[in-house]
Amino acid sequence: MTTSKAAPTRVDGREANDPQGWQFNSSLVLTMLLLLVVLLQGPIRRALSAPVMQSWMTVFVAVFVQALPFLVLGVLLSAIIAVFVPPSFFARALPRRPALAVPVAGTAGAVLPGCECASVPVAGALVRRGVTPAAALAFLLSAPAINPIVLIATAVAFPRNPEMVLARFVASLLVACAMGWLWQRLGRTEWLRPPDRPSSDGLSKGAAFWESVRHDVMHAGGFLVVGAMAAATLKAVVPAGWLHTAANNPVVAVLALAILAVLLSICSEADAFVAASLSQFSLTARLAFLVVGPMIDLKLFAMQAATFGRGFALRFAPATFTLAVLISALVGAVLL
Repeated sequence: MTTSKAAPTRVDGREANDPQGWQFNSSLVLTMLLLLVVLLQGPIRRALSAPVMQSWMTVFVAVFVQALPFLVLGVLLSAIIAVFVPPSFFARALPRRPALAVPVAGTAGAVLPGCECASVPVAGALVRRGVTPAAALAFLLSAPAINPIVLIATAVAFPRNPEMVLARFVASLLVACAMGWLWQRLGRTEWLRPPDRPSSDGLSKGAAFWESVRHDVMHAGGFLVVGAMAAATLKAVVPAGWLHTAANNPVVAVLALAILAVLLSICSEADAFVAASLSQFSLTARLAFLVVGPMIDLKLFAMQAATFGRGFALRFAPATFTLAVLISALVGAVLL
């Protein structure tokens, strides 16, 4: 009994299973892009030499270079938590009641020597390890703003206003706890996508650790680039004269610096020096800049969306911004 073979299908005069056909793959795309850059190197060089592009490149590189070391730190801490810390540790370290776990987790943020880029992957690891999301989110918001490095930098930047250190600590911790309690009361499970994690079944702890590091660097690093590009673009097109006009109105000044903190996306390790340079604004307005920036900016929004889902970020970011502005204004009125 013989079996007849079906004739190969022909498409455009060529067999469909012919491996010699035209293939549009990543290597071809890269080659075409490189060729295009070589052909257009003259116009590209002239465009990059323009003042607006020089400003764009300066801001992009500054945001990226400032954030990258702390992103790597956060990724390493996240991998350590995911691989080496047993879930039972968090059950013992945090109170069972979420309402009490929130302030404990918020206060624990004071011990992480990193900025906001480090806190996002660590908070994701906490959620994966079974920590209640309300407590993990309180940690996410407090860690970049009240850790010792940031508070010392604030004291150095404001030598004549030591009350700024206390005001920043109090306002940031209040916002973090308030957002944690707000999520506990109003948050829904479907709004928070559990952070993805590659399977480590069958891997040694060392292999699982490096797989976790590789996954988080590739995942969060791309969104950091997107956020830094957006911050650089907005910084290059916002007229500097707007800041002088806004400083004359106390309410507008607070809102203006809060929005500026979102747009500039400055690392929390360096934002105190930027705030100190904005001497035309009141201390309360500059406090809003210091509280809002480490909690929600362009790169943080992108990283939070990547880690917890876009639906989460679209709800969490506006609520955090609003609460941070209000509490900054209240704390500034009392302490400053």
